This record gives sequence, structure tokens and C-alpha cells, in this order.
Amino acid sequence: MKLKYLVVAMLVLILISLGKALYHLTSTKPDDGAKMVKALAWRIGLSVALFVLLIVAYYSGWIEPQQMAPGYSQ
Repeated sequence: MKLKYLVVAMLVLILISLGKALYHLTSTKPDDGAKMVKALAWRIGLSVALFVLLIVAYYSGWIEPQQMAPGYSQ
């Protein structure tokens, strides 16, 4: 259950970082380009960390794929 909260928290942090980069993209201050790149780097780092966390959780048995309901066919 704690893993769900961690995944949601990381997704929220990724969205915040993306919003921060958008803010710096639209701003006209001289040092905003560097701040935008830093925010995007944080977003990439958080995304990779979330991906690695999900892979480790799957192989450790902390999460499992959802089973299909009986009688359901694609």
C-alpha cells in the first residue's frame, strides 16, 4: 500500500517539475533558460527513478500484474 503512495507522489513531483519548466519557458528573465533545463533534468531523473522502482517492485514481488476476469476475451 505504501508503494502506491510513493508512485503517486513521484508522479505529482514529475508534474510539478514539468509545470516549473513551462513557467520558466514563458518567462523573460535572463537566467530562466538554465532553470528550465534544470527542471527538465529533474523530470527526467524522477521518471527514470519511477521506472526503475516499478521494475524492482515487480521482480521483488511487491506488485503483480492485474489478472483478467474469467470469461473476458479481447
